[in-house]
Amino acid sequence: MKKIILITGGARSGKSSYAEKMALSLTANPVYLATARVWDEEFRERVNRHQERRGPEWTNIEEEKELSRHDLSGRIVLIDCITMWCNNFFFDLNDDVDATLSAMKEEFLKFTNQDATFIFVTNEIGMGGTSTNDIQRCFTDLQGWMNQFVASQADEVILMVSGIPMKIK
Repeated sequence: MKKIILITGGARSGKSSYAEKMALSLTANPVYLATARVWDEEFRERVNRHQERRGPEWTNIEEEKELSRHDLSGRIVLIDCITMWCNNFFFDLNDDVDATLSAMKEEFLKFTNQDATFIFVTNEIGMGGTSTNDIQRCFTDLQGWMNQFVASQADEVILMVSGIPMKIK
């Protein structure tokens, strides 16, 4: 049965750890769908550390944009994270917020049309101050609108604050 869970919060709020524990509580062999684009060697090392920490019970898939290319029916799938996923579309679509939001919504609906449990992780980047940088403001708007869209589709929404999960929906 299809289910969508959104786990949101600030940086280092415990989102990913909580999502991983949740996925492992639902199945012995979850899927970790990583959306990060590896920009440099430091980030590659970070990705490697995360993969090693998760262990062999996880099926690791790296997919920057086209999540729906993967048939994950019947699986528990942790998607980490919407923020990096947004970044990839935003960058490839030349910072066009409307085109990015449209493409992401379409891809989200195609992907979540599968009969699976989806655990999405995202960041609440708009909880801080307003940036003086135009591109950053555009990205913050995009991220907020995408988070709202995913939350509207989700069966559950959990806000992480200082490692503490708070059920929102």
